[in-house]
Amino acid sequence: MSTKQIEVAIAGQSYRLACQPELENDLRAAVAKVDEEMSKLRAQSSVRGTDRIAVMAALSLASELLNLQKSVNAGQAFPAEEIQRTIEHMNERLDQVIDQYQA
Repeated sequence: MSTKQIEVAIAGQSYRLACQPELENDLRAAVAKVDEEMSKLRAQSSVRGTDRIAVMAALSLASELLNLQKSVNAGQAFPAEEIQRTIEHMNERLDQVIDQYQA
């Protein structure tokens, strides 16, 4: 697989990243999320220094991820793939019932 070099900016710092072309949009979305979190922390706290802000942003994003994983594990939220499988199963079952009554 080929990789592509992209230029991004996080907290005013430029970075060159390698990614597969089909993953570029996802990577850019992740960069935007990290940049947003770092900007928010810089504006809302007295923490100075890009490295400290980056650690605080990483902790905040990791906490978000862990809370989402807990919700999924507790059945309060479902991954998109599971929702898609459930819808497909329901459609198949509806088709069976419709076929049964049309016969």
